[in-house]
Amino acid sequence: MSFGEALRTALRSLRAHKLRSMLTMLGIIIGVTAVIVLVGFGDGMKAGFNKTFGELSKAIIIEKAQGNVPGGGTPKELRDADVIALQKAPALEEVVPLLSSTALIQYGPGTQFRGQAFGSTTRFLGVNNRELERGSMFTGDDEQTKNRVVVIGPEVVAALFKGKAGAALGKEVRIANTTFTVTGVLRSDGNFDDIALMPLSTARAYIFGGDNDITSMAAKAVSVAQVPAAVDQINKIMDARHKIQEDSKRDFKITALRKQIDQFNQFVRYLTMFIVAVAAISLVVGGIGVANIMLVSVTERTREIGIRKAVGAPRAAIMKQFLLESITLAGIGGAIGTGVAVTVIKIGEHVIPKVAPDFGAPILSAPPVIIAFGVSIAIGLVAGGYPAVRAAWMRPVEALRFE
Repeated sequence: MSFGEALRTALRSLRAHKLRSMLTMLGIIIGVTAVIVLVGFGDGMKAGFNKTFGELSKAIIIEKAQGNVPGGGTPKELRDADVIALQKAPALEEVVPLLSSTALIQYGPGTQFRGQAFGSTTRFLGVNNRELERGSMFTGDDEQTKNRVVVIGPEVVAALFKGKAGAALGKEVRIANTTFTVTGVLRSDGNFDDIALMPLSTARAYIFGGDNDITSMAAKAVSVAQVPAAVDQINKIMDARHKIQEDSKRDFKITALRKQIDQFNQFVRYLTMFIVAVAAISLVVGGIGVANIMLVSVTERTREIGIRKAVGAPRAAIMKQFLLESITLAGIGGAIGTGVAVTVIKIGEHVIPKVAPDFGAPILSAPPVIIAFGVSIAIGLVAGGYPAVRAAWMRPVEALRFE
């Protein structure tokens, strides 16, 4: 029997039992669809996260150590001179000072919010990968003249202006008994959403006092790949300025956000692998269904097998026929599942950016499609193996007697 004839025989057999064949393929269809769709959505979520927070992965925070340093005494304060020194580091694109503390922010009688008062420079947004929702950032002239202007976060807007960013612009709010004019509103990203940001000189003049001390520094590496080098340069510069001889006695703390972002991506990768493994159970169940149906088919066609062997059909031809039926059954299921998965992902590419823009549109890539379809073919081969061998080794006399 030629391959073409065997394939036509397999298709006739499947058409003869349409409902049974469709129900058998259902497990394969669900499994292939689930694997491709879940990988696509997982890749889309990672890509969306990296697009949103990719620049933030270059961010580095330098803070004063909390409490006494073991063997080193009281930590030294961070100062403007530290910022100037770090700005000369080759691996750093920018360094800005931060002066912050909890503060009561008020608007009108009885409307108040406890947030964070921040003093920094005009480069704060760029270093921290933030954007304005409405209004404008304070300027260099505001820093020079210590203007009482402030940019507020979305949580402050929600508490004082019922979430209406436009209503906040130009309004006066009180922070530490000093009146400030709102010039801008930050776009929400879950980081620093509760702040009232003002020029560093203004913060010192009206909120914090002092001349040179700062709470922390925010730095931005030249590139993500340069983050380790930037951290090393920060350590060397700060060690020299604070006269640190041993790493364990450093009176400052460095936090590179790249590490947290890499950990998140790793978590998403493992989660996707776990979910795909669970979805692959459907493929296993589908394979069991294929094996079961092929055994039933062999039993139903015992007399046919006996007649074919009696007229001289070799065992290889019998085995090829049933293996081809099993592979065809699983292959059609895999093809349908692939088509459904591609359709779902294509729909998701258009719908998700509108419904959940921060989630990340699913990504259709060749590897999961090829692997899922290939596994469905392999399942057909494995599931049909035993029934095919059983049919091939059936004795003609016993097969002809079967009723």
